[in-house]
Amino acid sequence: MIIGAILQATSYSYAQLVVARIITGMGNGLNTSTVPTYHAECSPAAKRGSLIMIEGSLITFGIMLSYWASGSSAQWRVPIALQIVIALVMVCGINFLPESPRWLVKHGRNAEAVAVISALEDKPSNDPEVQRTFYAIREAVQIEELVSPRSQDIHDTKQKSRPLRELFTNGRSQNFRRASLGVINQCFQQITGINLIVYYATILFQRLGLSDVTSRIIAAANGTEFFLASLIAIFLIDRVGRRKLMLFGAVGQCLTMALLAVLGSINGSGAQVVSAVLLFVFNSFFAVATSSSLQPAEVVGLRIRAPANALSTASNWTFNFMVVMVTGPSFSTISWRTYIGQLPSSYVPTHGLIHPPVFAALNAFIVPIVYFFFPETAGHMDIIFALAYNEGISPVEVSLRKDIPLAGSLEADRILGIQSSAVTSGRNSSGDE
Repeated sequence: MIIGAILQATSYSYAQLVVARIITGMGNGLNTSTVPTYHAECSPAAKRGSLIMIEGSLITFGIMLSYWASGSSAQWRVPIALQIVIALVMVCGINFLPESPRWLVKHGRNAEAVAVISALEDKPSNDPEVQRTFYAIREAVQIEELVSPRSQDIHDTKQKSRPLRELFTNGRSQNFRRASLGVINQCFQQITGINLIVYYATILFQRLGLSDVTSRIIAAANGTEFFLASLIAIFLIDRVGRRKLMLFGAVGQCLTMALLAVLGSINGSGAQVVSAVLLFVFNSFFAVATSSSLQPAEVVGLRIRAPANALSTASNWTFNFMVVMVTGPSFSTISWRTYIGQLPSSYVPTHGLIHPPVFAALNAFIVPIVYFFFPETAGHMDIIFALAYNEGISPVEVSLRKDIPLAGSLEADRILGIQSSAVTSGRNSSGDE
């Protein structure tokens, strides 16, 4: 990303800018597919949601900064150059961060895993909570790596399988369903219409009859409000839950886009003012309710986490590209006709916004999908999906129950199909390392 940002900020030709964007995109793709996973694996379950929402708030903080840069080419060169500073902080800071406990256990480094858990939770290594967390991680590794009851060697070649192939398996682990949820979740993030506002905010306010300077100022204020609203999610995500916030956001976004569609056919300054306010309201719903960066990292199992998160990240950027690239041309050509069919010849939108009818419909479509198919991911997903498989019911139903056994417990071992002798041997061996 640093190399790409330098090339972008110093670009004076189209070819250089394209090459620089590709290099930056590769670096950003690697970051966005690994950072949420690392963050989730290092966060205690009780605080995982709020900690990862901080990451989401930092993304909106970067969006806010980009809006306030103005003046000739500095409007895009300065925000891009700021990436270099932030990336340098990350490069230096990563040297002080440990590997995640799950990665360490997966590679047989149990003593280091216990030490990292102890440091993250600020408790001694023999604390019951530290030990329970370690057993839960080892439990997940035993399931994902298919450890036999007779061997604790997670690198046994007889037990190895191909993660990419495992993406398409179900059974107790429900890998295909879990990977699909992550991909669909990232798709939903884009088709809500949020990046139309993020990318085209200035143009949208200009289409509402505001001057160029006023539009830029209000767009910057809109980006700032977006960042401030995202802070609310930090305090709500672990208290309210992922599902409820996603449903709340989809309903709110749907109603906002529907109102924008209605106001788009009304001529007058009052409708324009309300439309401008609704753009702020939409951002608020999205910022408070989105858990899209959290869901893929939480819902998939350890064994398929890398390829599954890569696919979900690819879904995010693919639909980002599609939505943003399609919207620009449609602004200046067929406006709403692209989405709502042939309108009466007498109908002329007075201040056509971002095709709100289609995005109202898409957000409405998200509601039943989330309600019927997306489980609450605050719990231990391996146990939830295994229990749902064992009982022949929906993981959504299981995730909302209050009687889910704690990860690392003997009851959880039974649900996951881990023989107690293997677990006992693994727990005894962990204490000797």
